[in-house]
Formats: sequence, structure tokens, C-alpha cells
Amino acid sequence: MSAEDIAAANVELENKSAEEVLEWAITKFGARLALSSSFGAEDVALIDMMWRIDPSVRVFTLETLRLHTETYTVMDQIRARYGIELEAYYPDMDQVNEMVRDNGFNLFYKSEEFRKLCCGIRKMEPLNRALGTLDCWVSGLRRDQAVTRVAIDKVELDAAHDNRVKLNPIADWTSDRVWDYIKANNVPYNELHDNGFPSIGCDPCTRAVTPEEDPRAGRWWWESDPNSKECGLHVIETLDSIKLAAEKNR
Repeated sequence: MSAEDIAAANVELENKSAEEVLEWAITKFGARLALSSSFGAEDVALIDMMWRIDPSVRVFTLETLRLHTETYTVMDQIRARYGIELEAYYPDMDQVNEMVRDNGFNLFYKSEEFRKLCCGIRKMEPLNRALGTLDCWVSGLRRDQAVTRVAIDKVELDAAHDNRVKLNPIADWTSDRVWDYIKANNVPYNELHDNGFPSIGCDPCTRAVTPEEDPRAGRWWWESDPNSKECGLHVIETLDSIKLAAEKNR
């Protein structure tokens, strides 16, 4: 799709429901569309919506090898509930071994550069492989999640990934609306959400938050700049540039 096509699609879809946005994309892209899921609340709601439109819908996940036990549990619950063949993408183990050898298992606590290196190897590189099979990928991003997400459109050209189409069907939803959907449709969800984890990433990089804190305050909580709290999947940054920054920081 061209930039003009994307602009026209946003005019058409901005005031449409999430289900209507998904129907548009599934019809247009078919098997070349998939949801990228970390099995947080937004993602499980989208899985349920997409499955109701097309039970053969594709779902992939980035298996970083550092996830919570509760995340694996909800993965299995989703597979059993919907009969979805989950596509798991793992990090390149040669790169993981080199990273750990040079910088330690918990390098991410040392600096933002090392944290981004870990995210790059465990998430960004596998995502690039996953997107190689797609023309459109679906995310659970919402505008009110973070300062880095306030301007997202429902349909975007993903400049970080060869201008593939990126779909954000619930960009205009609130957290309460996500949970209303989950409860109304009895969707399986990660039990960490019941224990103070509104946002869930890798186990070592996520903590519970208090009701007074920002919902994403538990992600990379040792970093002070909210503008840097992204893992690299939704920003324009290359793995090569991240590796170079980490090398300079050693």
C-alpha cells in the first residue's frame, strides 16, 4: 500500500469498530496477515476478535526465553480455547550466547544500551524473521498506553520494517474497554494482571506497580526516561545501531 492508500484507509477506518478494522484487513491481506502477541490483555482480546472473524487467523509470538511462567500458561490456554497453531519465533542462539558471554546474563540492568541490545537480539531479530512471511501485522498498541504511542494511527506504513502495513485496531480503546471485552467474552488472560502487572514483558524486566503509578512504570523500572521505554518493536531503530551503541558502552 502507498502512503496515499494508508491515508485513505485511516479516513475510512478511524471511526470504525475494532472488529470492522480487522475485517477490512483480513479480507485484504488473508494469510499474509498475523497478530504479533505477547499475550497481554490487549493481545488476547484481539485473538478472540480475529478468531470470530476467521478461525484460521495467524498468531505469532516472540519467545525470548525469559518470559514469566504465567505467560506460558496463558499461551497454552489460548491454544486450547481457540485451536490456534501458535507460531513461536526464538532468538538466534549464537547471538544470545555471544551477548551473555560478553556482557552477562542480566546485562540489561547495567545500562539502557545493554538493555536495548538484549531486546534487539531476543525480540527485534526474531520479529524481522516473522515479518518476512507477512504483508500486514497486527498489534495491540493503544494511544493512551505511553507517551511514545499517543500519535499512532489505526493503519500505518511501518518504516522500521520495509514499509509493511501495521494495523492497530484498538488504538482508540482504553484499558477499561479492553477489560470489559475480556470479561464479556470470557477470554483467557495472564493471571499476572490480577497481581499488579498491567503491562507484562520479560520476567527480569517487569515488576508490579501500585495503582498510583503509570501502567508501564513496571517495565524496565530502573530506567528513568519514559520516552525510552520501548523494546524496539515499535520504533525506527536497527539492531546494528543498537549493537554499536552497546559496544561503545562496554
